[in-house]
This record gives sequence, C-alpha cells and structure tokens, in this order.
Amino acid sequence: MAMPGAVEKLSHGEPTWFAGGKKVFVMFADHHHDERVGFWCAAPAGVQEELVGAEPERFYRPPYVGHRGWLGVYLDVEVDWAEVGEIVEEAYRMVATARLVAELDALRTDTGER
Repeated sequence: MAMPGAVEKLSHGEPTWFAGGKKVFVMFADHHHDERVGFWCAAPAGVQEELVGAEPERFYRPPYVGHRGWLGVYLDVEVDWAEVGEIVEEAYRMVATARLVAELDALRTDTGER
C-alpha cells in the first residue's frame, strides 16, 4: 500500500492489489486450488521460469495467469521478506502507469531507497 495509487480490494474472494485502482499486480492465494498459502503477481518475461526452475519449493506457476508469465510465491515456507518486497515492487512496475512509476521513483529517491 506504500506504492502510489495502490488500492486493495477483494477479487475472486481474495485480497487483491491494484495499481491506480485498475490493474492487478498482486493477488493473495489462500489455499486457492491447493493446500498452500502464497500470492500471485505480475513478473517480467522469463522470471517465472527462472525462479520456479531454481526454487520450486518457494515459487510456482499459478493457475489462470501462469501462462502469461505471472509468478506464484509461497508464503508457507521460510520467507525472505526483502526479496518479497522486490518481487512486489517489480510486479507494480509491470502494470502501473508511467506517472505512477515516476511517483514511486521519486519516493525512492527522497527516502534513499532502491
């Protein structure tokens, strides 16, 4: 929610985050089609294959959106929260408008972050 224009709403019964209130960048997955807890998010081309191939115990190809390159991240394992933050920010950058991304970059510059 710290990202400009981020909005949380229920979608398909799960908490879902939208950039600018319109485009989904993260969707919580609480036992959605399996017995695992995680989230799905937009990801740059090739990232899903790379992470799922390297660490299938932490990452997966989610149903419905996996064929579009979205990444699934398990949360019922030991979680690297800094990495999750980077993954979520990249998902936001994938779908947010150029204006929102510029606002995020300005925030990062002002706070000395990435």
